[in-house]
Amino acid sequence: MSPVQLIRGYEVVIGLETHTQLSTASKIFSGASTAFGAPPNTQACAVDLALPGSLPVMNRGAVERAIRFGLAVGGQIASLSIFARKNYFYPDLPKGYQISQYELPVVQGGAVEFLLGDAPHKVRLTRAHLEEDAGKSMHEGQHGSSGIDLNRAGTPLLEIVSEPDMRSSNEAVAYAKALHALVMWLGICDGNMQEGSFRCDANVSVRRPGAPYGTRREVKNLNSFRFMQQAIDFEVQWQIDQLEDGLAIQQATVLFDAGSGETRAMRSKEDAHDYRYFPDPDLPPLVVDAAWIERVKGQMPELPGAMARRFGRDDGLAAADATMMTQSLAFARYYEAVKQAGAPPKLAANWLMGEVSRRLNSEEREIDASPVPAATLAALIGRVVDGSVSNNGARQVLEALWSGEGGDVDTLIERKGLKQSSDTNELERIVDDVLAANEKSVAEYRAGKDRAFNALVGQAMKASRGKANPAQLSEVLKKKLA
Repeated sequence: MSPVQLIRGYEVVIGLETHTQLSTASKIFSGASTAFGAPPNTQACAVDLALPGSLPVMNRGAVERAIRFGLAVGGQIASLSIFARKNYFYPDLPKGYQISQYELPVVQGGAVEFLLGDAPHKVRLTRAHLEEDAGKSMHEGQHGSSGIDLNRAGTPLLEIVSEPDMRSSNEAVAYAKALHALVMWLGICDGNMQEGSFRCDANVSVRRPGAPYGTRREVKNLNSFRFMQQAIDFEVQWQIDQLEDGLAIQQATVLFDAGSGETRAMRSKEDAHDYRYFPDPDLPPLVVDAAWIERVKGQMPELPGAMARRFGRDDGLAAADATMMTQSLAFARYYEAVKQAGAPPKLAANWLMGEVSRRLNSEEREIDASPVPAATLAALIGRVVDGSVSNNGARQVLEALWSGEGGDVDTLIERKGLKQSSDTNELERIVDDVLAANEKSVAEYRAGKDRAFNALVGQAMKASRGKANPAQLSEVLKKKLA
């Protein structure tokens, strides 16, 4: 749990419920497709429509993805879990109830660890349970007509519930980003927030330090990290204003209006007993034996935390840099490919965090869409290491590679006249000319003024038109001045 940070004398308490759409091809209890973007009601079968006589059948792939998540967060995988009916009445819920898990979820406990700045944080998890998604109400048309699209009905979800461990919107967003990266790393979710594959509900309350938890309000369906931060910040200030005015906070479900930047109450918040949970008689208990867990464990990739520790231990990367290299599985694989192609690890990390990430971010690309292959970046770094090109020249070469100018690293260095001179005889000639033309600076250096040396290096680099290898040039200069 994070240290207490007070806002206007109040402590903020935040817990997140995250609905993660599992990456199965079919729905959790039927064989209907989960593909996004189909015309309304074209991917809803008899089970999704709750037609009489239709029965749900559990999707094994959804269970395996839940197991994979539980292992990754160090949770307990239940050997037996139960599906329940969560009763409520919405137009987009054909059965009049949602099949979910309540008393016995498939994953219990666990934690998500992440960095906030350079500081390590950990948020405990209460549970992760399997459930089906509802359909979608469509409000459109000039006359305000409404319709129901049941394509999403029955889509498999893993709802991940945190403990109320977060104490700021910054921490909540950092946790959500870490969770988002983890489910994508594990391959259990595509992470597409615009399509609703990863969406969060934030339970927000405030209290005086040491007081019992305050009454929480739940901000629903946050599908962007930026909106999450804005919604929590507004909600915190609103709740404090209410309390300061002597008003009580009423438990409620609220929505965030991105246009106004404000939250607004949608309905009073239900408690568990309002949903009248009871075991679903159409589904037997879900049994997960030790052999199944071991099979899933054997198929899992190296986890980002373990990989970051390996990068720190084997490559000498700082913790924050190692975490950056493991921001996604694709990014980690690209970094390892650059190393395997011969680039020194620290230089590879620096280029990825700097020039490469800057371009990716400005173009809103992921690393696997980089136009510069890992081996090509390694070759460019190699030319910096051997002195063939300066750092500034290498950035120009990267820009040419990125824009698809054509040619390999060496060709571009030559074509752009960026190759540094390492010819000792040529460097000595340049240095001799500079020393002869700058007797005052030579005298000042020999009198103990170190800045005079830098002035001489600058003159020599200028004389070489920037093509001299700075390290070798400095070495020659020092020998001549000795």
